[in-house]
Amino acid sequence: MAMKRPKILIVDDEKNIRRTLSLVLEGEGYEAIPCATGDEALAYIENETVDVIILDLKLPGTSGAETLSRIRSGPEDIREVPVIVISGHASTSEAIETVRLGATDFFEKPLDRNAILVRVANCLKQRRLTQRVQELHAMVDARHELLGESPVMQSLFAQIAKVAPTKTRVLITGESGTGKELIARALHRMSPRAEAPFVKVNCAAIPSELIESELFGHEKGAFTGAIARKSGQFELADSGTIFLDEIGDMTLSAQAKVLRVLQSGELTRVGGQQNIEVDVRVLAATNKDLDAAVAQGAFREDLYFRLNVVPLHSPALRERLSDVPLLLHFFIDSFCRENGYPQKSLGDDVLQVLQNYTWPGNVRELRNMAERLVIMSAGNIQMSDLPESITRDAAMPLPSSEMAEGRPTLREFREMAERKYILETLSQCDGNISRAAQLLGVERTNLHKKIKSLQIKRPE
Repeated sequence: MAMKRPKILIVDDEKNIRRTLSLVLEGEGYEAIPCATGDEALAYIENETVDVIILDLKLPGTSGAETLSRIRSGPEDIREVPVIVISGHASTSEAIETVRLGATDFFEKPLDRNAILVRVANCLKQRRLTQRVQELHAMVDARHELLGESPVMQSLFAQIAKVAPTKTRVLITGESGTGKELIARALHRMSPRAEAPFVKVNCAAIPSELIESELFGHEKGAFTGAIARKSGQFELADSGTIFLDEIGDMTLSAQAKVLRVLQSGELTRVGGQQNIEVDVRVLAATNKDLDAAVAQGAFREDLYFRLNVVPLHSPALRERLSDVPLLLHFFIDSFCRENGYPQKSLGDDVLQVLQNYTWPGNVRELRNMAERLVIMSAGNIQMSDLPESITRDAAMPLPSSEMAEGRPTLREFREMAERKYILETLSQCDGNISRAAQLLGVERTNLHKKIKSLQIKRPE
């Protein structure tokens, strides 16, 4: 398929100029659109997309400066078009004024063929870069967007809206893959600190011997390998927000220092003596039972109370299965656009199966499944494109022995869902209790109790 030719709008009241520019540009493969007045040009771009505008400063009726001003105050797709201003007798002040109004480039007549082509090529390059940056921003915004229409998500959105504008510390709980980081980013984005840094620290990913240096920085020579002073993540987040993900994995020593920052607003770098003031809003998240960790002495009770001022729970996907179609369509559309695939649709039967699946990996698993379906399906996504594990589990009927008058009570349904979810997780972990407990976000002893109470037989 032939590539679309860049469209160049030429606005000049001199017929010979319009004709000359059209010949030059079309000779290089561009599409030239000549206009004799500013009003004609403005009318054209209201209905048609152009890539570059070449605009004469001296025009009858609506002047070139006024035309430029109206372009730059128009809708986004119009105001971002590069504009090259040309003039046969412009003063320096007029040239400066066109730049102030938003001209991308300016040069005087008589026109030089090579200069025109170089300027147009530069403008097109700038246009493509601008569009790509906008696409990337949109992709980043989309990835950081919480989605959901279910009652549990609407309740979460309302809680976020209430707490976001404050300085209050928030503890976000929930299983892995539910979107705890998205909640933290939403809290930051909707706060007065939105323009300041958002710094994420994954406490589980940093070795215990380096966590304090990572959080609070270190002085030169503080330890082997400390060849220069380093600012910590709390310093980098000054005036903004720090998100301590997997806070339950932080060492007790680091917990004590975090507590000091929360109490005094001051920190000391490792190996340092100077107290450094920081103004940081702290958001924390965990998939662990911090109450149990406090009881076991693995997490400081005073720090827990400092962090848990406002608790927010990130619901598991099985708690909001009505959101599955919305999330699937969003992820599939996003992957198709990002990878240049034609848009793909899902049949009602496919949606039904995916909505009946319990998604032990939560939204992260759903996102990965959407990407897999986009890549592996030949056209629109069919039942045959689904993995057997999903079609088998989604089709699993509710046990009739646990039904009351043909329908389970809420407690019975919850126990059935928990039983099925724990079985799936144990199977995923080959029966390893410790790994399953980590994925489920519970203590190993609690999982043993749950397995016993639900009479779950561990898979061979």
